[in-house]
Amino acid sequence: MNTLSILIVLPLLVVFSYIFDAIARRTKFPSVILLMFTGVIIRTVINFYGFTDYAFLDQLIPVLGTVGLILIVLEGALELKIEKEKLPVILKGFFAAAFILILNIIIVSWAFEYFLNIEHKAAVIFSIPLAIISSAVAIPSAAGLLNQQKEFVVFESTFSDILGIMIFNYAIRQFESNEALISSESIVLLGLQIIGVIVVSLMITYLLFQLIQKIDHHVKFFLILALLVLVYAFGKIFHLPALVTIFIFGLFLSNVKALLPSFMQRYLDLEQSEKGLHEFHILTAESAFLVKTFFFLFFGFSISLNEFTSETPIIYGILIFGVMFLVRYFYFTATTFKIKPSALVYMSPRGLISILLFLQIKEISFIDSSNSIINEQVLLVVILSSMLIMTLGTMKKPQQDDTELDSESILLETDENSSDTFLEEGSDDQEDLT
Repeated sequence: MNTLSILIVLPLLVVFSYIFDAIARRTKFPSVILLMFTGVIIRTVINFYGFTDYAFLDQLIPVLGTVGLILIVLEGALELKIEKEKLPVILKGFFAAAFILILNIIIVSWAFEYFLNIEHKAAVIFSIPLAIISSAVAIPSAAGLLNQQKEFVVFESTFSDILGIMIFNYAIRQFESNEALISSESIVLLGLQIIGVIVVSLMITYLLFQLIQKIDHHVKFFLILALLVLVYAFGKIFHLPALVTIFIFGLFLSNVKALLPSFMQRYLDLEQSEKGLHEFHILTAESAFLVKTFFFLFFGFSISLNEFTSETPIIYGILIFGVMFLVRYFYFTATTFKIKPSALVYMSPRGLISILLFLQIKEISFIDSSNSIINEQVLLVVILSSMLIMTLGTMKKPQQDDTELDSESILLETDENSSDTFLEEGSDDQEDLT
């Protein structure tokens, strides 16, 4: 392919992605599915002309996926406002992410071990990526939900990403050292590590914010993004949850007035900071859109339809997601005392982070991923199943439930956003978070 052809194809792909995104906003059909299928079609056409060397994808996809994950988590954090009345939403998002994630890992790894005869270490490692909700898909897909539901999805999916990566790295470290997966010593060390990461993240966040204040060059936000990528890379080297730093940095930028003490605010130009924050948010959103576009296109491009030589991956993929969806349904049923599921039950897509962790499994010495029953085809079926269920479950408009779990937050939402809710939803009422 010559230079002129590349200059024509790449802009067209961005245009298609923009059209897919517009379609997704109207139909609630995930744009990433359309991007992946576009990649599959492009590969089929290129194969027809005899080009079959796709080795470059092995390095390109992980890089794009990692940068996309950083940008999407950062973008989601920049949209969140920390207020006392939102503390219940934050806690609900965290506990939902933690409980559902851990329970899915336990059940799915047990099934892998006892029904598919997969060795214990491999069963645990393979189950973790499949259990993680993808913030890269969930956050954009929640755009059509009510404000509180959207915030819940942002918190839950982001916490699911962070906790999933932490558990994944923790499990690998324990298995490589031939230690028990769960022990008092390892849990204490993990807790200390988390506290240390949070403290270091706060320090890095404050230093980066000071850097934004000091730099008077007209190009500075890409420097900040580059430093965040470096922080993430160093975190990966030391097996630390660097996404925590990204998330805290985004929250800090969007909530400077609420988080900084008044005596520290006197030394900062907060009005200029708010203007810069708006520009930084736009840059992050645009960059996330571009990186996500090419990641899912290239991931679809990496899929060969010839690899689906049997129906086994399809059956396994559907069964795996079916089990995990039931776990999510029972969790929301138990916590809301309602049999009828809300739209949030369906918001559990798999995607970018699952793909990235699956690619890392290939580098683990004690797992033979090339001959495993759980492979990329099973992962693809799980991803597609989760996205289709999300689409079907969120097509209807939210309706009010009879039982209100958080009357104070609902009352506040009614007082502050009653006019917006009336304009956007007409006579439809607001649905609970959980």
